[in-house]
Amino acid sequence: ISRFGTLGRVSHEFLLRSDNGLIFTSRHYTALVRSYGLRQEFITPHCPQQNGMVERVIRTLKEQCVHRHRFESIQHAARAIGDWIQFYNTRRPHQALAMRTPAEAFRLAA
Repeated sequence: ISRFGTLGRVSHEFLLRSDNGLIFTSRHYTALVRSYGLRQEFITPHCPQQNGMVERVIRTLKEQCVHRHRFESIQHAARAIGDWIQFYNTRRPHQALAMRTPAEAFRLAA
């Protein structure tokens, strides 16, 4: 989270759900999550369906970006994935959002 500067302190408590991977259970990560005012919740081990939306985004990322590239470096991968995330959030309509982009849906909800 802090590495990419993607999150600032939130004004009210949000729930951050994740699997039980080492990164999500480390002391450093859990302290960082708390410092942002988030509350952590872990899914049941071996039950990815409990985190279905995230699992689907990861699958889409792999299908539409990762598997279509032959990355030559970490920097190349970071740039390609960053570009895809930008596309996914700002230019790709989502059926679940009435064919709006996430950015459009966020603006309408604000």
